[in-house]
Amino acid sequence: MLINLLRLLPPETAHTLTIKLLRSNISLNSKHKQLFKSLKQKILGINFKNPIGLAAGFDKNAEVMSQMFSYGFGFVEIGTVTPKIQLGNEKPRIFRLIEDEAIINHLGFNNEGSEKVLSNIKSFYKNKDINEIIGVNIGKNKSTQSDIDDYLYCVEKLGMYSDYITINISSPNTPGLRDLQLRGRIELLVKKIQAKQSEIEGLIKKPIFIKISPDLNDEQLRDIALMSLANNVNGLIISNSTTKRPDTLISSYKNELGGLSGKPIFLNSTILLKKMYSLTNGQITLIGVGGVSSGHECYEKIKAGASLVQLYTALVYQGPKIINKILKELDTLILIDGYKNVSEAIGKSS
Repeated sequence: MLINLLRLLPPETAHTLTIKLLRSNISLNSKHKQLFKSLKQKILGINFKNPIGLAAGFDKNAEVMSQMFSYGFGFVEIGTVTPKIQLGNEKPRIFRLIEDEAIINHLGFNNEGSEKVLSNIKSFYKNKDINEIIGVNIGKNKSTQSDIDDYLYCVEKLGMYSDYITINISSPNTPGLRDLQLRGRIELLVKKIQAKQSEIEGLIKKPIFIKISPDLNDEQLRDIALMSLANNVNGLIISNSTTKRPDTLISSYKNELGGLSGKPIFLNSTILLKKMYSLTNGQITLIGVGGVSSGHECYEKIKAGASLVQLYTALVYQGPKIINKILKELDTLILIDGYKNVSEAIGKSS
């Protein structure tokens, strides 16, 4: 009932109210945590109780991590966090494409800045469970004079209080950000981050993921794959929201400015995932994101090459009960195919 009421509000108002309700520990749905032995994996030295994660963008300021874990997520990625507080782009900047089960956002890395987010994470860590895996998604400030320095600052500031770090260079809503994915620039960024890691003992073995755009062409994908292999990049997140608009979109909001997420991007993001799994010879950990709203779709991501899967938009339309539903469906699909563990299905797409 509460989920339906929230959908009557403007999207950003509904999200703000949702965070406030979660912070006050008001349940948005019944909570049923269920553990599935078949879904446990050890990836990059981290023990994941299941492969379903909350994508960055929901809990930008690390305010409701405990609450999201209570709904069954295997890991939660907070952010995107920038060094300084950032208000983001002008409102309205979020649009629900209800008929398409999609969202377009033009937020622009709005967040309370690294200092406030660090304080929130530290508070969370006082009672953090060993099975609660946290990723910190970092970006640059719009006004920065040195984008790479912004990433280095956030790695040093927040990295110690995370299980992994995500380098977001693929949001379509910050001018010039996606240029960091280009040949030469991305390699320089990676090398400088790795150099920073080597200077700080607690960060040396911290897994670093790079979140890439779904709008890259085949040559750019090959460049990133080769760069990742040559520089021992830990993982890639595939992918961010898209600036492209499929012909199938129905909603009157379909041409709004920003990145499209949700059901319409499932197929293309999964094809991209499969390409990258092939280009990296399955040697780099991949997180699949884009349009997942069922156990079957999650399984398709895994068979396409994802070790882990993230979602966000599906929560808007189905509420948090979707997490346990996906976990049950995924567990069943794995057992039907004769696997004992989800890791056996990775990259097994026909």
